[in-house]
Amino acid sequence: MSLEDLGEDIESEYTDLGEEMSVSLDRETRNELALLSATLDPDDPDELARRAIHLLFQRLVETGTLDFHLRSGYDVTYDEYLSGMTYEDVEGMNSYPQSQDNPRNYWQ
Repeated sequence: MSLEDLGEDIESEYTDLGEEMSVSLDRETRNELALLSATLDPDDPDELARRAIHLLFQRLVETGTLDFHLRSGYDVTYDEYLSGMTYEDVEGMNSYPQSQDNPRNYWQ
């Protein structure tokens, strides 16, 4: 798998998710959501689910867990995904010699 495969899979998942999502709640999750709703008093309990997803994502990024899974499945890191280039691509950009047809080649 590659950076391009990851981009395609993300686009596909994004499309499949749509705007809304129905989630069934087990007893423990329902109890925890009720406690959080009573305590934090959000305008909509869906806001708590959105916050939970953001927190999970942030936690996975900060601990390196997301990079581990990305490297295992796609052979890229989150930074590479964000930049759109792998580390190998960046290293290749610094390769010499440059083409003589390059108008920015000042070593002619």
